[in-house]
Amino acid sequence: MTQRGIPFVFMRGGTSRGPYFRREDLPEDRDTLADVLVAAVGSGHPLNIDGIGGGAAVTTKVAMLSRSDDNWADVDYFFAQVSVEDRRVDFKPTCGNILSGVGPAAIEMGLVAPDGDTTEIRIRAVNTGAQVLARVRTPGGQLTYEGDAAIAGVPGMAAPVELSFMGVVGSSTGAFLPTGNLRDVIDGIEVTCMDVAMPVVIARAADFGLTGRETVSELDENRAFLEHMEAIRRQAGAKMGMGDVAQSVTPKFAILAPAGNGGTIAARYFMPWTTHPTMAVTGAQCIASCALTPGSVADGLLERPTHGPAAVMLEHPSGTIDVLVDFTFDGGFTLHAAGLVRTARKLADGHIYVPGSVWEDTEFDA
Repeated sequence: MTQRGIPFVFMRGGTSRGPYFRREDLPEDRDTLADVLVAAVGSGHPLNIDGIGGGAAVTTKVAMLSRSDDNWADVDYFFAQVSVEDRRVDFKPTCGNILSGVGPAAIEMGLVAPDGDTTEIRIRAVNTGAQVLARVRTPGGQLTYEGDAAIAGVPGMAAPVELSFMGVVGSSTGAFLPTGNLRDVIDGIEVTCMDVAMPVVIARAADFGLTGRETVSELDENRAFLEHMEAIRRQAGAKMGMGDVAQSVTPKFAILAPAGNGGTIAARYFMPWTTHPTMAVTGAQCIASCALTPGSVADGLLERPTHGPAAVMLEHPSGTIDVLVDFTFDGGFTLHAAGLVRTARKLADGHIYVPGSVWEDTEFDA
C-alpha cells in the first residue's frame, strides 16, 4: 500500500485558492479527515513542499461540497482552514472567498445543472449556517470563467460571481454583539466585538500607534503590535463566549482608519496571526457592518449613510472591496443581507494523493 487518490477540482475563489472535494469522497471521521487534509495541503513545512498548498493561509483552504438536504439550499459547503506549518485544521470558520468558487465547482462536479445564461445556486455554509445565493455566468447553459469583472488582488478579468449573504448575523456566537456591548476595553484598547458572517474583534489603528494604511510586510514585521493584538484577541474570544481561542483562527482581528483613496473606510484584516494580503469576504461583511453601526469603534472615521441599502468600499492592502449592505435603523442597526461580487477560476482537476497510512483503503492504492 502506498497512496490513495481522491478526486478534486483545484479552484481559485476570490483571492484564495485550494482543493474542492465532494464530501462523500472524504472520510467521515473528523480526525481522519483532518489528517487527510493536512497531507493533501502539505501542512508542516513553510512552503507546503509535500502538498498543494502555497505556503500562505489564503492558499491552504479546503472546500467540501455535497447536495443539500436543506429545504432552501441546493449545495452544502463545508470549509476547512488548514494551517501552513503546524499541521492544524480548523473547522469552525467559513471563507467567503473560497465560497465564491463553490457555485462553479458544484457545476463542474455535476452537483448542479446550469440553467440559462445565469445559474442561481443556493448554498448553505455548513460551518456557520449562513445562506448564500450565488449567481454564476452560464451563457447558453455552459459554465464560463471568461468575463469583464476585476477584483483587487487578482490579475486580469474574469466572469463575475455575485454573492448575496443572508442569515449571517451571529453566525458563530448567536449574537450581533457577542459581549453585549458596542465597545469593550481590553488591555487599554477599545474594541468592538461583532459577529456578522465571521466573528471579528475590531479596533482603531491609531490606538496602536498605526495609520491603518501600512503594507502587509510592515504589519507582519511589527512583532510588538502582533503580540499585543493576539493578547487582546484571546481575551476577546473568551468575552464573546468562544472559550480558549489560542489555537483557533477565530475570532479574527481588524483595524480601521479613515479612508485615504476615495473609499468609505480603510481596514487591515488579520487571519489572525498574519495580515491578510487583501480582504476576506466574510470579514468584509463584518467590518462594513461595524462601520455602519453608531457607537462602534468606527465612530468618527467615516460619514455614515442613514438608511440602506448602502455601498461600503473598504480600502485594503491590494485595493478595495465593495460590500452592498441592506440594513435598517430601528432602535439599532439591523442587517438584512450583504452582497459582493467576486470571481473564480478552475485551475486543475484530477486526483490528490495521500499516503495510505493516513487513510488506509487498498481499493485506491496507487
